[in-house]
Amino acid sequence: MATKQRGRPRSFDRETALEQAMRAFWEHGYDAVSIADLTQVMEIKAPSLYAAFGDKRTLFEEAVEAYVRSYGVFTADALAEAPTARDAANRILHEAAVSHTLPGLPRGCMIISAATNCTEQSSDVVEALQERRNASIASMERRIAADVAAGVLPPETDARALAVYTGAVLQGMSQQARDGADRATLEAVADFAMQAWPREGAGETSSDAG
Repeated sequence: MATKQRGRPRSFDRETALEQAMRAFWEHGYDAVSIADLTQVMEIKAPSLYAAFGDKRTLFEEAVEAYVRSYGVFTADALAEAPTARDAANRILHEAAVSHTLPGLPRGCMIISAATNCTEQSSDVVEALQERRNASIASMERRIAADVAAGVLPPETDARALAVYTGAVLQGMSQQARDGADRATLEAVADFAMQAWPREGAGETSSDAG
């Protein structure tokens, strides 16, 4: 006797639906996107959305993870792979100029912009994205501090201030992209921002003296 199939097969592709939800959150922000909006862009009904993704908050977190994997991983990669903090910052800012202006996608960075206009009821969403941004700045600060300790950067370099500065430039580039700035403009901004960084090797002369 044939076994009875349990449940009904999903009539949609989960990854495609998640991509559409991610784009909606990325373009409009968490609070501005309703369940009705999500079911429309994902082309599924509300019961299917809840069954596959849970509630809106859970879907948003999964959408953020999908964004990081597909469009935001360059920050972590640069911090892990670049030989120096300065190289990492330069790579991050220039790759952001590309990522923030990809054709056919929402402008800017989802991690930066998706919770800018949230209400008090969505404070957990705001805090979660703040934690992600602060974690990136902390990683940059550690890379800078290590280069200062190794004599790669001058001993008077303020690792915290330089890391926050770089994060602020990155956030400003995201907003400029949303306001219409093109890739070339953002790359020029990145070039200017890197002029504020101390030059590598400036800390080596004092350790070599005597």
